[in-house]
Amino acid sequence: MTKQEWKNKTVVTKFILLGFGNGPELDSLLFLVFLSIYIVTITGNIFIIVLMVANRHLHTPMYFFLGNLACLEICYSSNILPRMLLGYLGRDRSISVSGCLTQYYFFGCLAAAECYLLAVMSYDRYLAVCKPLHYPSRMNGKLCLQLGAASWIGGFLANSVITFLISNLDFCGPNEISHFFCDSFPMIKLSCSDTHVAGLVTSVVAGVCSLPPFLLTFSSYLHIIITVMRIPSATGRKKTFSTCSSHLIVVILFYWSIVTVYVLPHHDAQVSLNKVFSVFYTILTPLVNPLIYSLRNKEVKEALQKQ
Repeated sequence: MTKQEWKNKTVVTKFILLGFGNGPELDSLLFLVFLSIYIVTITGNIFIIVLMVANRHLHTPMYFFLGNLACLEICYSSNILPRMLLGYLGRDRSISVSGCLTQYYFFGCLAAAECYLLAVMSYDRYLAVCKPLHYPSRMNGKLCLQLGAASWIGGFLANSVITFLISNLDFCGPNEISHFFCDSFPMIKLSCSDTHVAGLVTSVVAGVCSLPPFLLTFSSYLHIIITVMRIPSATGRKKTFSTCSSHLIVVILFYWSIVTVYVLPHHDAQVSLNKVFSVFYTILTPLVNPLIYSLRNKEVKEALQKQ
């Protein structure tokens, strides 16, 4: 389509988020399910933050990063679920183009920040388990602040380029997004501009933000597991391996779903499947992270008993 033909088209000012389907019965069920998930997610993560701030025994590098993760998960869920719940409740699933770009910007920034933060947390655990004598000197307060800030800043910088490219695309119709939130590829697919550069940059940035942190995270946990297997005590091995394996399972699910949606080649037949994969890193990960990373730890259980 030529530029002149684009100008003759009606400019799209709103998108329609189709979600998971239509129908009053399905909408009501999905509303209750996602409302419950949102309430548990927010409550669990706020509880973790309050507990870590209030208890001085949890003022350690590990729990500093856990507090950052909990804060990130609150922002992550609040960027997506409330808007989706309003759509199911009021049946108005429209969102302005600027509102859609804003939602995607914060989603992408927070997703990238989580990748970096998970890598930092795995490195912290690697030092604590594999290099215990060097841990206090290496993971000092200054380094914790630098790593935490770098995770947040890096995430927000990474997605700025993609959002800028998408914001400069033309949208002439149709305006229905086959997703439950504003994501890059569903928006790019609706554009009547040349989307090759935007699509390529999105895949490249997603790969840079996900693959290196995943390799660092996986490598850290691999070294941890090898070290744990050398522990003479069977009880000690079982206890440490149980916690590490839980962390690793969540990390693999998170990265696997992100790589599947953003890095691998896209086909029209994948649309519905990508929505399912998106649930893992947008909804389920913020829900289970407080349980996996915090409530299973001995220090947190002791802190709860003292409250």
